[in-house]
Amino acid sequence: MQRYLIANAQVWDAIADAPYPASVLVEGQRIKTVARNATLDAAGAEVIDGTGMTLMPGMVEGHCHPSFTGVSDPAELGLIPPEEHMLLTAQNCRLLLEHGFTSIFEAASAKPMLGVTARNAIDSGLIVGPRMLAGSPEITVTAGLGDPRRRHIFQESFGLIGDGPDELRRIARECVRDGVDILKINVSGDQFVASAKGEITPLTEGEMTAFMEVAKAHGVRVASHSRSSESVKMSVRHGVDCIYHCDFADAEALDMLEAAKDKVFVGPAFGLVHNNVKDGERFGVTAADCEEYDLYRKFDLCCATYQEVRKRGIRNVIGGDYGFAVTPMGMNARDIRHFVEYFGYSPADALRSATIVGQALMGMADDLGTVAAGKLADLLLVKGDPTADVSILQHRENLAMIMKDGVLYKDLRKAAPAAADHLVAAQ
Repeated sequence: MQRYLIANAQVWDAIADAPYPASVLVEGQRIKTVARNATLDAAGAEVIDGTGMTLMPGMVEGHCHPSFTGVSDPAELGLIPPEEHMLLTAQNCRLLLEHGFTSIFEAASAKPMLGVTARNAIDSGLIVGPRMLAGSPEITVTAGLGDPRRRHIFQESFGLIGDGPDELRRIARECVRDGVDILKINVSGDQFVASAKGEITPLTEGEMTAFMEVAKAHGVRVASHSRSSESVKMSVRHGVDCIYHCDFADAEALDMLEAAKDKVFVGPAFGLVHNNVKDGERFGVTAADCEEYDLYRKFDLCCATYQEVRKRGIRNVIGGDYGFAVTPMGMNARDIRHFVEYFGYSPADALRSATIVGQALMGMADDLGTVAAGKLADLLLVKGDPTADVSILQHRENLAMIMKDGVLYKDLRKAAPAAADHLVAAQ
């Protein structure tokens, strides 16, 4: 059994606010011991010197689109041949792991089976990537987000389109048959959808009821795209597990989220609106574009909503709709800084959103999300202290070690031999 002893590091365990000195012994897939002010037997272990670095849990991308490939218009995803699209998805999975994301909750797949195939290939060792819950494509209705069709032309996009309870029920069942872990439903529109802006709710109660019947019958998680206030309320009423965006949530919607906070997760997916508004020029997005799509108001309302989410103790996950041209894959950890700067989270609480809260969304909080004895060894060794500056996690060169399931996927040190007497003292 492979053994690693990580010594001389500061440990941020996702429980305490600040790191503390400790030694951590990993045996096989799991953390064997976290020792403060104690001496560990390092016999047979490779010793990893963490001097000047922080050991923390692997991160969770809670709104992840590994099959989104840097397109400018979502409809472009429908133009990529499936074979090429799968290769690009595998490339993004590796990239996410290289940036310290050891788990991903797929908020939607760009085509049926891309997420399921990636998950299975990672699990079997065929490709390298984070542990993954696989999502369906975004299920929508005619004229909703994900329907780019016109009278004179049919175009595939990232959506599966159906109308009425029977069609929504059939689509959900087909995705269950595919083997998804997560069904994604677009309850509201979005600012760039001419037929359904973000404050419009195209989905009906009857359609939502039929869709959720399938999810509940098969024990599949549900995530919703819900920008309008009514879409947030509909998602809460029907027991959606993770409600994304919530930009336009009114006081009643926030009250409902708070009342359900032990059952529901939210995620702002703030990276997309942030990059359009704050960095748009370098991606070709002008101030006039932001005005046309009402992005300045959406930015301000999203900040106000998630300041309330924080105050009310509603569980909030990072993940910012990365995978578009304006949100290149690999920037994902930027969202942790956004939680601090725009939503008022402390650095430690923002990091918890990226670790222990994310693992609760994954359904794996008993096994992951903290640095503790008995947990699976998904660990990052970070140059510096992320609780002092969360932005260091944005740069993969600051990740000296990436471990998933006790396996080293990145290791910038040269393995040091165990001490001659096999004993290593924690500081």
